[in-house]
Amino acid sequence: MDNVAIVVDDLDAAVAFFTELGMELEGKAQIEGVYADRTVGLDGVRSDIAMMRTPDGHSKLELTKYHTPAVSDAEPRNPPPNTLGLHRVMFAVDDIDDTIARLRAHGAELLGEVAQYENIYRLCNLRGPAGIIVALAEQIG
Repeated sequence: MDNVAIVVDDLDAAVAFFTELGMELEGKAQIEGVYADRTVGLDGVRSDIAMMRTPDGHSKLELTKYHTPAVSDAEPRNPPPNTLGLHRVMFAVDDIDDTIARLRAHGAELLGEVAQYENIYRLCNLRGPAGIIVALAEQIG
């Protein structure tokens, strides 16, 4: 897999959110033209993207802000975790409590609470940029 794309309404805020998670901005670009229209199946595409990569360089997120055509809002705006389709993006973290505190400063909200799975992980789900679910996992055992 090369990357996962997330459509956001505030590109700078999304970059800041994922930077707080330890991802690094690989680069930004404007995307438009016939190739973009053909690739995504829309006419008149004009967007900005930011490519974020994990510190180990193995995984990437493509954050996309569409200027044209207008963004289509998903219904419901913040779907529950059991909605069909992309469920969530999970990140391994060293300190889940610290990470939650730092992400709250970027608008993240816990969906439930931090739970422990046996003596192996502490886990939680947060609502992140554009309403996506971001899961955190801290290995404890």
